[in-house]
Amino acid sequence: MLTPWEFIADLTNPLLAFLPRALIVAVLCAVVCAVVGTHVVLRGMAFLGDAVAHSVFPGIAVAFLMGGSLLLGGLVAGLITAILIAILAQFPRVSEQNIIGFLMTTSFAAGIVIISKAPGYSGSLTSVLFGSIAGVSRSDVVSAAIVTALIVTVVAFLNPSLMAVAFERETARANGLPVFLLDVTLDVLVTVAVVVSVRSIGNILVLALLVTPAATARLLTERLASMMVVSASLGAGAALLGLYLSWALDLPAGGTIVLVSGAGFVLAWLFAPRHGVITPRLRRQSARRAALRGSSARQLRTS
Repeated sequence: MLTPWEFIADLTNPLLAFLPRALIVAVLCAVVCAVVGTHVVLRGMAFLGDAVAHSVFPGIAVAFLMGGSLLLGGLVAGLITAILIAILAQFPRVSEQNIIGFLMTTSFAAGIVIISKAPGYSGSLTSVLFGSIAGVSRSDVVSAAIVTALIVTVVAFLNPSLMAVAFERETARANGLPVFLLDVTLDVLVTVAVVVSVRSIGNILVLALLVTPAATARLLTERLASMMVVSASLGAGAALLGLYLSWALDLPAGGTIVLVSGAGFVLAWLFAPRHGVITPRLRRQSARRAALRGSSARQLRTS
């Protein structure tokens, strides 16, 4: 197996110039998805993230056929879907979940039909669905860096308002916050994060980057401000370790990154200090044993 030192040497090898680009894009995408994913998890919007990930597919397919920018094509399709969800959700006759489900399945089916007309259909479909991180270009790195900086800045600026809407929606509306505009803004941020990540992680796996690091951070911290920092750190760490393992073991990069992130969630679920399944039980058992030892010691002294 390739050692970490050999992996670092490969990163600096001019003949493997695609590898550091892949690493940078993977880390940036993981960070931006984790930051936005904090609000996705807090609001229980995982289904929306899935819908956006699928809805960008027809835009990417059209751009692929026309030889245009995949980022721009996916962005347009995703923004249209996000705005439609926000508008249609204002009408109570049909639930938001039903609207999301309809748009998700319809958009994905449209993308399948469109991309089936592309030459080399099978390879094109695989690349879009599961990512092609080894094929990222310098322009992809620049795009990912710019998008990450913009999204992190917007989220940092709007974070108090987004938190207020997430926890006390009606109170936020009564206090004059533009709830509908904030909903649309969050939907747009999710869309942009998904689109910029599709190239590296793939259309199907990108939801994992949105949800898993944030859900893991939720188990590890009580403070919402630190949750976002922990989530971004976990996402970046999963991208780094996942890419190393995929390179060392000749595994698909996107899937390996997602599996590493999932393993982190399982470990946190089991061993988180306060919310883990095992750690609190071990602590209670240790406290009981200490109490029993103390009781036995007192009985010995009194006897």
